[in-house]
Amino acid sequence: MHILVLNVGSSSVKFQLIDTDGEAVAEGRDKRLARGQVDRIGGEATVTLEATGRPPTTTTARIANHAAAAEYIIRWLTSTDSGVPITTVGEIEAVGHRVVHGGEKFSQSIRIDDDVWRGLEALIDLAPLHNPHNLSGITAARTALGPGVPQVAVFDTAFHHTMPETAFVYAVPYQLYRRYGVRRYGFHGTSHRYIAYRYRQLTGASREATKIITLHLGNGASACAIDGGRSVDTSMGFTPLEGLVMGTRSGDLDPAIVDFVAAKEGLTFAEVDSMLNKQSGLLGISGLTDDMRELLAEEAENGDRRARLAIDVFCYRVKKYIGAYLAAMNGADAVVFAGGIGERSPAVRARICAGLDWLGIAVDDARNAALTGAEGRIDAPASRIALWVIPTDEELLIARDTWRVVTGNPLPI
Repeated sequence: MHILVLNVGSSSVKFQLIDTDGEAVAEGRDKRLARGQVDRIGGEATVTLEATGRPPTTTTARIANHAAAAEYIIRWLTSTDSGVPITTVGEIEAVGHRVVHGGEKFSQSIRIDDDVWRGLEALIDLAPLHNPHNLSGITAARTALGPGVPQVAVFDTAFHHTMPETAFVYAVPYQLYRRYGVRRYGFHGTSHRYIAYRYRQLTGASREATKIITLHLGNGASACAIDGGRSVDTSMGFTPLEGLVMGTRSGDLDPAIVDFVAAKEGLTFAEVDSMLNKQSGLLGISGLTDDMRELLAEEAENGDRRARLAIDVFCYRVKKYIGAYLAAMNGADAVVFAGGIGERSPAVRARICAGLDWLGIAVDDARNAALTGAEGRIDAPASRIALWVIPTDEELLIARDTWRVVTGNPLPI
């Protein structure tokens, strides 16, 4: 089945075209036929397109809105010179959408109909920066492909529905949870779920025996405690702002800071919220960049103190969550690194694991240094806890979930 996967942001659309079915999943033969993204929608957009086996191309085009972006993508996919092995719109058989927030209503991936649409609209209050754009993507795909092509919503929050109440309830008046849904939801669930599934494939562990800590470390970052194959705790909370230090997000902080900074700086709540989401994290500490690669280079080449501080705070926060989740689960069999930083930065992995030998965590320096962007283990022989690097693949999981929902066939993910 040819499945178009869409990840729609405020001014961008990322996509992949994946060919998959039950046999392909079982044998790991899913085929990624194309990928790309459209950035800066609303004006002169930058468009990057890549058919598998061909080099990517980048161009610009006037793209007014998400519907126009979807039409552009589909027109390219079906063009004779794209290199993609489809030629008609009818060969795109389903669309899978990354939807950031499913609230308490949506605990698994689901086919989008009018009732689901209304449910997603009702959740806009919980995710005002994300869900409206996800709805725009659904509308754009329906407009471009017609109402007969099934569409499936795959939720970032769904994997964390198994968290116990002790993990998701905040210590605020309980009626705030009852009335408004104020609780920890967690995000990056599609990534953490894929990592746990791939870990089971690589190790032969059963779902019930999967007891691991997964670290999705990128511009957005989160940790997840997985016990019995289920999410039992995660670092992101009511919004993606809570938890680890990120590229531009602060992560955990004392909420009293919001009023204090607003009063001192003469800022509105919205301006403080924007600062915590867009001007904090690695960027805020370093004053230089939100890119970990650039910070590592700045530290190495110039010894920049604030670049080093930003890296150290990032690694320290991850280390604290590893310790907390080992305590919460009474141990773990493995810690798994994923995401752009987790997959491609041996230096950051080494700094996170340094000093955790009392917990049974020891890195093999040579194995760690040699592993960039690939699967493998980086633990030393003496390590009681295995250390894995497993590149995440959220789009593949979305495609597989879409096939499962459309066909009604269960998948072991």
